[in-house]
Amino acid sequence: MKELLRTNDMVLISYIESVLAGADIGHVVLDGNMSVMEGSIGVLPRRVMVDEEELTRAYSLLDQLEVEYDR
Repeated sequence: MKELLRTNDMVLISYIESVLAGADIGHVVLDGNMSVMEGSIGVLPRRVMVDEEELTRAYSLLDQLEVEYDR
């Protein structure tokens, strides 16, 4: 799996998960349970990971939706 994006924005993560699921792109969100370590203040970013074979397609979806991300 490769990192698609990293963010603290839980609304964005939820949106991206919905888009990826709708496009049948396998994905997982990592570091979601780190809030226990940080005290639930949202400092540590979550990582949205996708299958390497789907990475280009996933980036294309983000571009179409005009989602800001770092490559």
